[in-house]
Amino acid sequence: MPWPLPALAAWGLAWIVFLAAAWLRAPLWLALGAATLAGVTLAVAGTTPWRRLFIAAGFPVMFAASGAGAALPGWAWLLPLGLLWLLYPMSSWRDAPLFPTPAGGLRGLAALVPLPPGARVLDAGCGLGDGLRELHREYPGARLEGLEWSWPLALACQARCRFARVRRGDIWHADWSSYAMVYLFQRPETMPRAVDKAARELPPGAWMASLEFEARDLTPAHVLRCPDGRPVWLYQAPFRSR
Repeated sequence: MPWPLPALAAWGLAWIVFLAAAWLRAPLWLALGAATLAGVTLAVAGTTPWRRLFIAAGFPVMFAASGAGAALPGWAWLLPLGLLWLLYPMSSWRDAPLFPTPAGGLRGLAALVPLPPGARVLDAGCGLGDGLRELHREYPGARLEGLEWSWPLALACQARCRFARVRRGDIWHADWSSYAMVYLFQRPETMPRAVDKAARELPPGAWMASLEFEARDLTPAHVLRCPDGRPVWLYQAPFRSR
C-alpha cells in the first residue's frame, strides 16, 4: 500500500484491539499493551526504519494525546517502549531492522548460480522469512538457514518457514565458512562490513548475494534483476576487486 496507508491501517487496527479489550473489561494497562503489540507487529509494513517507528509508536502517542492515559500508572508507559525494544533491539537498528525481500525478487537466481543438493544457504538477517521463501523456491533441495537478532521476528520466521532452520543470533558473530551462499538485504552503511566478513570466511566458490545494495569495491560475477527493477548483486569467492 502507498504511504501513509500502512500507518493508518495499523493505527486503526490497534484502536480496534484496544476497544475490544476494553469491551471485554480487561485492565487498562493490558488493553494498552495488546493494542501497542498489534501496532508494533504491524510496523513491518513500513518500508524504512523511520516509517516502522512511526507505525509502532502511533497508537501510544495518540492514546496519550487523547488524555485517556491519565488513569494509567506511570510504569504502564514503559510497556510500549519495552515491546518496541523487544521487536527491534538497538543493534538491529544499526544494521537493517527489516527489509523484506519482494515476492519474486530472486526468481532466476538458481539459473545463474546453480548449487548442488544439500548445499547450505544462509539468509543473514532473515526478518519474517520473505528471503527464505524466495530462496526455497529457487533451491528446494538446499539446507536453508536463517539468522535474526530480534527474537519475536525469529519466532515468526520459524512459524512461516518450517522448511528452514531459523535461529536467533548475530549475523556478524556467526561463522559463514560452511555456507555455499550467504544472502543479504542490508543497507549501504553495513555493506563494507559484510564484504569484509564474507571475504575472510566464505570458502572458494561460495557466493554472496546482495539485494539492491552493491559492494562497490568488488566486481560482480552476475547481476540479477528483480521484477521491480532492483538488482541482486552476485559475488563469488575469492572476490575480484575493481
